[in-house]
Amino acid sequence: MNPAQDGTLDIEADVAAALAERRPVVALESTIITHGMPFPQNAAMAANVEAIIRAEGAVPATIAVLDGRLKIGLSTAEREQLARTQGAMKASRADLAFAMAEGKTAGTTVAATMIAAHRAGISVFATGGIGGVHRGAESSFDISADLDELAQTPVIVVSAGAKAILDLGKTLEVLETKGVPVVGYQTSGFPAFWSRVSEFKVPLRCDTPEAVARFQKAREALGISGGMLIANPVPQDSEIARDQMETVISLAMSDADANGVRGKAVTPFLLQRIFELTEGASLKSNIALVENNARLAARIATALTA
Repeated sequence: MNPAQDGTLDIEADVAAALAERRPVVALESTIITHGMPFPQNAAMAANVEAIIRAEGAVPATIAVLDGRLKIGLSTAEREQLARTQGAMKASRADLAFAMAEGKTAGTTVAATMIAAHRAGISVFATGGIGGVHRGAESSFDISADLDELAQTPVIVVSAGAKAILDLGKTLEVLETKGVPVVGYQTSGFPAFWSRVSEFKVPLRCDTPEAVARFQKAREALGISGGMLIANPVPQDSEIARDQMETVISLAMSDADANGVRGKAVTPFLLQRIFELTEGASLKSNIALVENNARLAARIATALTA
């Protein structure tokens, strides 16, 4: 049965039409709206990212849970409502169904957005940066569900690497262990979110959207399951130097420890503290990289449908 017909999804009309006609669609997560940026920057960013995808000839599908309904594509009013919502849940694989069952409003993480996108039939997803292995995970065991989702859900995820607050080396090791292709887009270095490169290399490289599409189609032909991570560096004029960011991240992590911040609260706390320590520069870079990823995701989605 079609997911839209079995009552699990509310697919927005433009998205449903594009899927039915096999036109390119790009999924967008919503924790960046509910937990990643303050209002009104989050609202402006979300609207602009959707406009960028449309300008590239694809249809945007921002995914979120509103009052218990899993939305695949938001209206302008719904997107504005979400941007203004305070106290929204942060839904991942473990609690996406709970948010729906209890009538909650939630931003969807990378993992939850992948689940919803795949169920709706969307194969390309643009985000800022994926979650991964947190620094100090050898004692905290704090590892994002995004990595397991990439290993099992067949969605291409376009991001500026993993969030730089993470242990990038361990994150790459886990992705390799789980058989997730990590593809540098026009780069041989793994991006560090706000910075164009880290000290780590990417295992694979593609320089055009068409090359990414060919790779994905070859994986499908072989019956290889799971997703793919496209590591797309932040534009050069919007990056913050890696050394500068490491200093800021260390300060923010010390503050998190001092305040006893744990679990899902860590990433939003760190992003807010980094925003304060960089006097807003991190937010500008974050917006630029999300827009850049949306543009590339639209081009990959178009190549896949060609």
